[in-house]
Amino acid sequence: MSEAKKSPINPVWAAIKPFVNGGLSGMGATCIIQPVDMVKVRLQLGDKGSPLTIAKNLARSQGVGALYRGLSAGLVRQATYTTARLGLYNYIFEAAKGLNEGRPLPLWQKAVCGLSAGGLGALVGSPADLTLIRMQADTTLPAEQRRNYKGVGDAFLRIAREEGASGLFTGAGPTVVRAMALNMGMLASNDQAKELLEEWGFAKGGSVVTLGGATIAGFFASACSLPFDYVKTQLQKQKPDASGKLPYSGAADCALKTLKEGGVLKFYTGFPTYFIRIAPHVVLTLSFLSALPKLQAKYGL
Repeated sequence: MSEAKKSPINPVWAAIKPFVNGGLSGMGATCIIQPVDMVKVRLQLGDKGSPLTIAKNLARSQGVGALYRGLSAGLVRQATYTTARLGLYNYIFEAAKGLNEGRPLPLWQKAVCGLSAGGLGALVGSPADLTLIRMQADTTLPAEQRRNYKGVGDAFLRIAREEGASGLFTGAGPTVVRAMALNMGMLASNDQAKELLEEWGFAKGGSVVTLGGATIAGFFASACSLPFDYVKTQLQKQKPDASGKLPYSGAADCALKTLKEGGVLKFYTGFPTYFIRIAPHVVLTLSFLSALPKLQAKYGL
């Protein structure tokens, strides 16, 4: 079909397409990566042994399904957080490029785009992120302290009922900061790496550019975000002691106590597993994000 005969894209679809593709890409990646994410959380919460040992012990004691505990919350999180962050990044990036008269953006401007999209997306996805962490952490608690959520819907309702609507945003501050760091590392480095690979002669939109940029993005996303992820996890899974006092009063208190007790490297607890979880998720998400428009174009979408 020639260009002249192609039907114009529906303006509503054109407006929501970046958000739809972002959400679908993140959800597809999560379905594949969820078991690794479960092991990462268990490591951060104190389980001992290698990631493989933890996965084997968990599957042996609670069944293979335990590795997918929290998947429903993870999918809801991607449907909110990733839909928002990748959709917003597309709009912010294009607006910045327009202000730059179509020229490639310098790295610092790409970083600002990633920071902005990540922070706004994290606010939308914070409640789902909270339920995901709690569902994954539940079996690490003593039996009498477990929340025993039946699913993501039950978790949302119980948190709102027992802790108030604001309880759904417990740990939202660290979640937003972590998302800003991750998206700065992921999106800015991905675009920068793809531009460099294209300058070196690789085909624009080709597999080398797509996978190469995504792999580099995975490393920087992991390195930038793990300290914030560690603090966020500690805040979201904490429970009050017998006197009703929480271990940490906030993100700064958690960070200072962690630094005092374990040094800087404590923030990178579980880094190999975190990298193995984050990097493939980034690669899969960005690969799906690149492939979806090509597939949709075949159907005039």
